[in-house]
Amino acid sequence: MRCTPYSDSYTVYGVSTPQGHPQHWLILGVICLAQLTVLLDNTVLNVAIPSLTRELHAETSDIQWMINAYSLVQSGLLLTAGSAADRYGRKKMLITGLALFGVGSLVAGLAGSTGQLIAARAGMGIGGALLLTTTLAVAMQIFSPEEQPKAIGIWSAVNALGFAGGPLIGGFVLDHFWWGAIFLVNIPVAALGLVAVVVLVPESKNPRGDRPDLPGAVLSTIGMASLVYAIISGPSHGWTSARVLGTAAVAVLVLSAFAWWESRADEPMLDLHFFRDPRFTGAVAGAVLIVFGMGGALFLLTQHLQFVLGYGPLEAGLRTAPLALTVVALNFTGLSAKWSARLGTPVSIALGMVCMAGGLVSIAEVDSGGYAGTLLGLLLIGAGCAVANPAMAHAIMSAIPPEKAGVGAGINGTLAEFGNGLGVAVLGAVLSSSVASGESLSAGLGTGQLVGAVAVLVGGFVAAGLLRRAERVSA
Repeated sequence: MRCTPYSDSYTVYGVSTPQGHPQHWLILGVICLAQLTVLLDNTVLNVAIPSLTRELHAETSDIQWMINAYSLVQSGLLLTAGSAADRYGRKKMLITGLALFGVGSLVAGLAGSTGQLIAARAGMGIGGALLLTTTLAVAMQIFSPEEQPKAIGIWSAVNALGFAGGPLIGGFVLDHFWWGAIFLVNIPVAALGLVAVVVLVPESKNPRGDRPDLPGAVLSTIGMASLVYAIISGPSHGWTSARVLGTAAVAVLVLSAFAWWESRADEPMLDLHFFRDPRFTGAVAGAVLIVFGMGGALFLLTQHLQFVLGYGPLEAGLRTAPLALTVVALNFTGLSAKWSARLGTPVSIALGMVCMAGGLVSIAEVDSGGYAGTLLGLLLIGAGCAVANPAMAHAIMSAIPPEKAGVGAGINGTLAEFGNGLGVAVLGAVLSSSVASGESLSAGLGTGQLVGAVAVLVGGFVAAGLLRRAERVSA
């Protein structure tokens, strides 16, 4: 077993020792920079749609594929990317992800046609999948168990920054440069991250060196990509259309085949025995419902700010900033980690979900044509996210053996992609149904927010109950 020069405090291929890596905070800064680059690209393209339509003569279908190519490839490859990181080395996959993301950004920024841009976005999605899985896995390896909650809190705060910062950065860049610049700004960040990873980040991987599960990788990629595509296509093509039903049927069949294969493979990519652990089951069930409610509700929030309160795209982006700033403040100061340590994971998750649901209710019910109710809601949602999301991610990662940290991160990312896409689709359908039944747009948006609040509450209490049961069993 090879070790770093600090072999008394950190083992590269095994489990992190109580001391953790001596440069863990600096390394966390490096991997969070890589994480932020990927997350910004999830939303930055939305503000460039008018420019792309005008300058590349893009049709509506082209625009959809420019946006969806990235998310489809990324969501489909998350489990496979996490497994590859465990197998071949998380540092190697982090370097590969940064390189692919940087090259894809260069090609996207210089694209002269919609086809080139779509292909570049798909390539960026491969890099994004590698980065999203390896960053969390590396964080779990370099920090001691006592410091892991705070590290995951900072990692979660970076996620919030990515959500809020994409539209703002995109709007600023487009005010001063052409549309390709929103991709080219990724290149110096990726280059800086690449150098820092090579110099600072230690290598870690599964010491067993399991054989690659190629059938599992193929089945999970096809199944997840098909599922996400069906969810994405539902609102625009109709939930009963042949395209959506056919793709959903493929997803069900392929994912069923994936589960069958993984239950029989000697060295499975995803060990289904994880689901026998109530900590893992509780965290997974809660994460899906929480992200479902939050993803869909925040999608409705952008429409509420623009269509009901009358803000422009950039101003609407600025008005969502209190949510991200609250998450950043509570996580970077370590307050949320301290609260979670005192309250315990089940209570932290339940309390966070109550705050988040209260925030969604505030947005839906308190507003009367003003911003006050929305501001209160954003602050409550931010506080809830700061407490609950790191606790949920830590619960998932803690239930996975350390040598499978990459797979654990892939599961966490897959749940986020699936729940977010499903939330947008379902709550979008609630909005459409409400408006079609005669409700005003404002009332329909409020109904969607309330449905999201119920999903968040249910998810929080399901997760808290199962995690509490796991604590009693282990005691």
